[in-house]
Amino acid sequence: MFPTRSQAKAAVEGGKVEINGARAKPHREVKAGDRLTITTSRGDPRILVVRGLAERSIPKARARELYQDVSPPPSPQVVEARRLDRLLAPRADAGRPDRREQRERRDRKRYTGE
Repeated sequence: MFPTRSQAKAAVEGGKVEINGARAKPHREVKAGDRLTITTSRGDPRILVVRGLAERSIPKARARELYQDVSPPPSPQVVEARRLDRLLAPRADAGRPDRREQRERRDRKRYTGE
């Protein structure tokens, strides 16, 4: 559910993860049948039921077989709001500034002390 262990630990310590209705702790062992409730950054809960455990690290595709997602589906309004957020979000891949933008930045910095 989290890309890194440190992000998972931060979520657990921040109270974003519950196991069987009780607040989780970073080193608590999870067993088959446990019900995890993870509150996402948007605030909607994601509910997972553990089906099994792996002995060692496995690919994501195989890991998905070890849990069942029983979260309620988002409402059509939430889906539309997410779509609009994605469309209106600023693009991070705008690239480096062109010559004119570089000159404007340099002049602005020179005259205003930015």
